[in-house]
Amino acid sequence: MSHDRNIKWLNDRHVIYRRDPVSDVPTVETAHYKYYEDGTHECYHLFNSKAKITTYRSLKWHFYVLYYLNPCKEGINVPFWNLEHLKKWFEFIADKENGFVTFFISDRKLQAMIDDVFQNGGEPPVNKKRKILFKDYSGLTPNEKMSIVGKLIGRSRRINEEDIYQCMLEIHFYFGKKITISNIASLLNCSARTIQRNMPDQLKKEKDLLNKQL
Repeated sequence: MSHDRNIKWLNDRHVIYRRDPVSDVPTVETAHYKYYEDGTHECYHLFNSKAKITTYRSLKWHFYVLYYLNPCKEGINVPFWNLEHLKKWFEFIADKENGFVTFFISDRKLQAMIDDVFQNGGEPPVNKKRKILFKDYSGLTPNEKMSIVGKLIGRSRRINEEDIYQCMLEIHFYFGKKITISNIASLLNCSARTIQRNMPDQLKKEKDLLNKQL
């Protein structure tokens, strides 16, 4: 049985699960989006699409991000969190009935995961590189966003692995759609054969992994 994600529970507790880049400066910024020509690893937008957490590894990464974005300290305009607060958040997210994950996890394994995050977390977690960040309430339709992605990512004359990977991320995170060769080709305004020729096995595996999350 599938459960809707109970994001309201996190919002009611003022949990921070989204943050735009802090140090990286966009190459282009409009009223609708920010574009980073060289990409940025500083974008943390959890639960931004319909995709659910499907593996232990992904669940642990989400915990690391939440631990990083919600430091356990008190200051001006900073909420006070302690480890017990974070532990309850992690347990809530790990409960399949709350709609964040697709699997059950034992109490023992979950506790070991939480202990590891508390012991080793705090630094910026490894993150996927993003080039386009659409602003909240931009008013753009999905088709308009797709058009922007195609124009910005497909600037170069030759299609390369980086272009394909960025399109895969945009299709997944912003549109919550299944990634296919044809919709990547449509974004980059090229043939499906061109995508297949420039798509190594590693990207094919990543495509399958992202699609499994939907």
